[in-house]
Amino acid sequence: MKKLLLLTVLLGFSFYGFSQDKDELKASEKAKDTAKVLEKWSASSGIKYGVRAGYTISHLDFEGTPTMDNKHRNSMYIGFLANIGLSRTLSLVPEIQFSAEGANAEPLNLDYIQMPVLFRFRFSEKFHAGLGPQIGLKVYKTDDGMKNLAYSAVIGADYKINYAIFVDVRYNYGIRNVFDEISGIVAKNRNIQLGVGYKF
Repeated sequence: MKKLLLLTVLLGFSFYGFSQDKDELKASEKAKDTAKVLEKWSASSGIKYGVRAGYTISHLDFEGTPTMDNKHRNSMYIGFLANIGLSRTLSLVPEIQFSAEGANAEPLNLDYIQMPVLFRFRFSEKFHAGLGPQIGLKVYKTDDGMKNLAYSAVIGADYKINYAIFVDVRYNYGIRNVFDEISGIVAKNRNIQLGVGYKF
């Protein structure tokens, strides 16, 4: 009887120990899975800041035949950005930048402080594309027959060279006449930006 009781107790302890080991293993695996999810979420939901600068090729798209010289203006832009992760594939990118646009003739020079807000989509680890609206405030000139506010639609793509450096290309499509209505002239601003950026 004593032997049977001792055997029952030993089997009970063995089963309890085995159950504990199994539970600990499950808890460990669950913790690892949770850590992976949190790591992925933190990687996508964080905020990164950066700068971008480059070359702008700009022109005015006139309705009808332009009454003035309308050669392309080649100039520079520089800006600051924040990349706000919303998910693994989507982020919001508000920016502020200075961009020299318009046409080459001095009366048609349009220098803006702009604020694009892009929805940026992740297609792979290195390739991203985005689109969104942009508002621009004309600087340096006033009362020159051209509007002080500009509205554009922006589409672009960027390629990540390493963890911090990327190259990008954008097309800005002006959706508002740049001239005051009283002038009777209608033209929209169009430009391409080619540049490089750095994320901190």
